[in-house]
Amino acid sequence: MAEEENTKDTVTDKKSSNMLIIIIIVVLALIIIVGAVVAFMLMGNDNVPANTQVASQTSEKRTPQTRQSSDEYSDSRKLNDIGILYPLDTFTVNLKSDSGRRYLKVTMSLELEGKELSIELDNKSPVIRDRVIRILTSKSLEEISSKKGKQKVSEQIMDTLNAMISDGRIKGIYFTEFVVQ
Repeated sequence: MAEEENTKDTVTDKKSSNMLIIIIIVVLALIIIVGAVVAFMLMGNDNVPANTQVASQTSEKRTPQTRQSSDEYSDSRKLNDIGILYPLDTFTVNLKSDSGRRYLKVTMSLELEGKELSIELDNKSPVIRDRVIRILTSKSLEEISSKKGKQKVSEQIMDTLNAMISDGRIKGIYFTEFVVQ
């Protein structure tokens, strides 16, 4: 009798230890799979540049243009009311983020109040680029991803640039390229 009981205990112990090993293996497999998914998602954008890069600035003088086509970000003014446009070079900057892996590529035009302002803007071109870069790099993806966020950035750039010019004022800013990656 004692031998049968020992055999039953041994069989029961083997079954429970086998079941425990199977449970441990399944839990470890799930942990490895979840870890791999998280690692994949965190390292998905490794091809984005790590340093702030600014597109090369051309040394040629820009001539003001008159606006002739419609604009997606136009405010309540009519198309005929849009004045002289002064195109700026493309800005490519890193956005403020925890990982530092998001960047913004922006091309914009400034709407000028008068033609004489374009000469002052040509002379202050490096300072203008610096101020715009500082504003753009201080923004996060969440701050610029909505229409309201883009409008806020536009107003901040306009206010900053208007504070540094004396021959007129900038009436508006129009983004002609706005790419976030």
